[in-house]
This record gives sequence, C-alpha cells and structure tokens, in this order.
Amino acid sequence: MQFRRRLQPNANVDLVPMIDVVFQLVVFFMVSSTFVMTPGIALNLPESGSAESIVTTPTVVTVVGPGEYYVNRDQYSLEGLQEHFARLDQAWPEGEPRGIVVEGDRETSYESIVQVLDVLRRNNFRGVSLRTREAQ
Repeated sequence: MQFRRRLQPNANVDLVPMIDVVFQLVVFFMVSSTFVMTPGIALNLPESGSAESIVTTPTVVTVVGPGEYYVNRDQYSLEGLQEHFARLDQAWPEGEPRGIVVEGDRETSYESIVQVLDVLRRNNFRGVSLRTREAQ
C-alpha cells in the first residue's frame, strides 16, 4: 500500500515581503534626505548671536559685490534685478506671503544690501529675511 503525502514541497520564492522592505527603504531615504537650494557661490556669511531659524523660501537673493547680484542661480545687474522683481510682483498669487531671503558676503558693502532691499520694497516684497550663520 502506497501512502500519499498531504503536504507538497513549496519551491516558490515569495517576493512580496522583499518588495515591501525595499519600498520602505526607498521611502525612508527620500524622507530623511535634505534638499538645499543654494547658488554655487562661495560666501562667508556674517555671524549673529541672535539668529533665528526661518522657513526657507524658494527665492534667495545673493549679493556678492557691487553690481553682482544673483536670484537663486541667475545673475542680474541692479536694473535687471528691478525688472525681475517687477515681473515677479505681477505674477505673484494674491494672498501668498512674499518671503525673500537676502544673503551677502561678510565683505559686501552695506550700500549693496540696501540697494537690494530698496528694490524689494519698491516691488511690494516686505517679508525679507537676512541670512547669517550662528555665532559659536
């Protein structure tokens, strides 16, 4: 008399748990990584003992020297900066906060920073933050 086995050997590889683990790893690395939008300009930011954290806005104005201004990664003259922010003022959605971050090198003259602030104020950008680094 020959007996039949009730349990058949399972030779299939179940890929669902492995796919779940790989998906969780991808989500973890996407969430834990940071994306910083800074122009490729080497700046020596001034130190401040009362620096506060701010919410980063997508628009950063970098003052490198007299006549050398960058908005994110695009270089402008002072007149070009005025035209750019006039266009941006027209296209800005109503009711949205108008936050701009201004950063300048430690050696940048005060006059250059004030000229940028004047351009921003003329174009209705009042929420201006100055970027510094914390004093150690």
